[in-house]
Amino acid sequence: MIVFNLACEHNHAFEGWFGSAADFDDQAARGLLACPVCDSHKVERRLSAPRLNLRGGAEPAAAPAPAAAPARSAGAAVPPAVAGELHRAWVELSRQIVANTEDVGDSFASEARRIHYNEAPERNIRGTATPEQARELREEGIEVQAFPLAPAAKSTLQ
Repeated sequence: MIVFNLACEHNHAFEGWFGSAADFDDQAARGLLACPVCDSHKVERRLSAPRLNLRGGAEPAAAPAPAAAPARSAGAAVPPAVAGELHRAWVELSRQIVANTEDVGDSFASEARRIHYNEAPERNIRGTATPEQARELREEGIEVQAFPLAPAAKSTLQ
C-alpha cells in the first residue's frame, strides 16, 4: 500500500491509499477519484514525505522544540496537519447531521416554523434557507444554524 497526499482543483487536501503509483494513475485517468469535500474529479498528487519503517533501528533522536510560532492574522494559512484534522472533523460532523436529521430541502423555513408553532411533529430537520429567511426565523425566536455539508456525508466512502 502507498499513501498519497492529494488535492482537488479547489485546494481541498486529503489522502488516498493505493496499491501502487500505477493504480493511482489508472484511477485518475478513468475519473474514479473525487474530492470528499466538493466531489470534484480533478484530483492531483501533492508532495508527500516518505515514511521509512526501519525494523530494529534505534529510535530517532527527538526533534528540537519548534520556535514560538508568529501570531496569525485572520485568513492565515492553517498548518497541513491541523487542516487535515479539521477536515476529518467536518466530514464526521456532516455525517452525524445527515444520519440524525430529516432533509426538508427548500422547505426548511416553512417546516421550521410549523415545528416551532406545534403545527408539525417536533424533529431534527435540515435543508436550505436564504440568509434573509434565516434572519427572519431568528427574529421569530427560532434558532437555526448554517452548516455546509460535505458531499461525502451523503454517500458511502470506499
